[in-house]
Amino acid sequence: MNRSLILLLGLLMFSFLITSVLIVPFINLLYKFKFQKLDKKSKDAFGLSTPIFNQFHQKKIGIPIGGGFLIVLIVISLFALIMPLLHSFHVDVTAIYKSKSGEIGVILFTFISFALLGLVDDLKKFFTFKHSGVFGLRMRHKFILELILAFFIACLLFFHLGISILHVPFVGTFNLGWFYLPFAAFVIVAFANAVNITDGLDGLAAGTMMISLFGLWLLSSSILDIPLSVFIALWLGSLISFLYFNIYPARLFMGDVGSLSFGATLAVIGLLLGKPLALIVIGFIFIIEITSAFLQLLSKKFRKKRILPAAPFHLTLQYLGWAEPKIVQRAWLTQIMFTILGVWLAVL
Repeated sequence: MNRSLILLLGLLMFSFLITSVLIVPFINLLYKFKFQKLDKKSKDAFGLSTPIFNQFHQKKIGIPIGGGFLIVLIVISLFALIMPLLHSFHVDVTAIYKSKSGEIGVILFTFISFALLGLVDDLKKFFTFKHSGVFGLRMRHKFILELILAFFIACLLFFHLGISILHVPFVGTFNLGWFYLPFAAFVIVAFANAVNITDGLDGLAAGTMMISLFGLWLLSSSILDIPLSVFIALWLGSLISFLYFNIYPARLFMGDVGSLSFGATLAVIGLLLGKPLALIVIGFIFIIEITSAFLQLLSKKFRKKRILPAAPFHLTLQYLGWAEPKIVQRAWLTQIMFTILGVWLAVL
């Protein structure tokens, strides 16, 4: 256990160091290729006009977007390099599933596939490709692709790893059977879009993601799932380095390439641990953000009026006069407490 802990902490610091060395040249590269938000009008996560967003976010025009791509690239590269070397460090690579390769495959497929989907969406938005073909990805097209990917991942979890359980704190563990497939797909798509929607203020999505990952890292380490713990350690190290450049005033944004990938992978880790309900608590801020946006959409569609001045919820707080750093810092504090609560519920 001590050897594993030393290794995991070392990997986190190593990933942080590698990302810190590469991130400034990467930012310069994004400027060179003009991977920036240059238009003066924005739409929300559901494709609706958001004048309140435009009012508060004009100063963000020109900041590079795509920091998530660097994180994905570094984490995948380091994970592929380090996992085969663990036996050389005399680390017993234990896991909660018999098929270690299957567990690793699900994590990597989720991380990469949703990153590619987000990258396509970023390319469409920031290089203004025509609305046709693969680069004409509209909201409904992206949602359909998310569902296809999520259902495929759910099949991997169900058929390849044999996961079909749902742990309900204070009640017990239930076998969902075939119903696990739509349930897992829904959780993956919901979290992918929740993180995507949350990524609207400097440091908001990255900071809350970092806090949630620490909670899941604690859970995976407690059950000695080494592949999962190594992956989260590398992800955390790289994300912390990115957050240094993403906090207010941001020099780099995550982009859909990061937010979709990170949200979906967060959900899959929760499913692998068999704690999807605890994950809802651990990812509390993400749930609040997507719920507020979804309720706003339904209200505008069926009641023809808003229930909030703006959605998601962080835009309403800006409208009410809260400064951006104040919103983000209080969201972090809220996420810390709910992550502690979620971990506590998970181990009951």
